[in-house]
Amino acid sequence: MTVDNEPAQDRAMLRKLNRLIEDIRRHGNAEGIGKPEPLRQNLSGWWSRRIDHEHRIVYRADDSSVIAIACGGHYE
Repeated sequence: MTVDNEPAQDRAMLRKLNRLIEDIRRHGNAEGIGKPEPLRQNLSGWWSRRIDHEHRIVYRADDSSVIAIACGGHYE
């Protein structure tokens, strides 16, 4: 997300992101919404999911937590 987004777009993006995080907590890394994909090479062990067409979240989860290291533009 960028600072110049409209507030309504920011709220919609935040709702989508919260849905993804809740889905990750319920289903783990490999299943659920947002097209989960395992990352490779230096990010092996991390996963990526789509927030929308342009934005992704990079994360990993275990039984007690979801850790995100990036959230934003995939094509920037």
